[in-house]
Amino acid sequence: MSIPAADLDVPATVRALAGGAALTPVWRNELGGVTFRADDGRHIKYGPRNTETSMADEAERLRWAGRFTRVPQVLDAGADATHEWLVTATLDGRSAVDPRWIAEPAVAVRAVGEGLRALHDALPVADCPFDWGVPGRIRNAAARGIRVDVRRHETPPIDRLVVCHGDACCPNTLVGDDGRWSAHVDLGALGVADRWADIAVASMSTEWNYGPGWEDELIAAYGVEPDRERLSFYRDLWNAT
Repeated sequence: MSIPAADLDVPATVRALAGGAALTPVWRNELGGVTFRADDGRHIKYGPRNTETSMADEAERLRWAGRFTRVPQVLDAGADATHEWLVTATLDGRSAVDPRWIAEPAVAVRAVGEGLRALHDALPVADCPFDWGVPGRIRNAAARGIRVDVRRHETPPIDRLVVCHGDACCPNTLVGDDGRWSAHVDLGALGVADRWADIAVASMSTEWNYGPGWEDELIAAYGVEPDRERLSFYRDLWNAT
């Protein structure tokens, strides 16, 4: 994932969705999808269809999660034969990997950890219609032609079931000017699972974004002691699927 060049060509569909609004590309994902910020208070996500998650799935999850916590409001979603798009209202705050927060990793890591705990505490498991448990993730991977050797991935007992973000990497927490988390974005895989499925990925992503030495700081900000067994399992599962 990266910040795209400012002079990136804007797809015709995105131009049509923007109307007369000026566009700034702000994020490119690993699948080639790009998110644009429009100067009229919207974000437009556009990318190729893929079988892991869809923007239609994300729109459904955002509408559900928005009843309980701060996530982008869905304004439009759609698809054609090859691509899909999602239009949301812009939220205050910057990604935890914005240059400002890269320069202040202690603040960013604390915000991500506290924000993840707040998300888990806010979303009601009993009301959640979405799943992100281990069997479902393995089935999803198999449907994409990825074979996971389940003998190498014996699932540890559930610590605490929560509604997981599903992609809790640091870029997906927004941080306000006060240095505290303000919202979460990119919830296309949101669903019920052990909380360590999120904690493992969030803490692992600190090294990608801020360098080594921040993993346990994030876990402390979340409010638990590191569980090395579950961290190892869920990081292996993330990498395998």
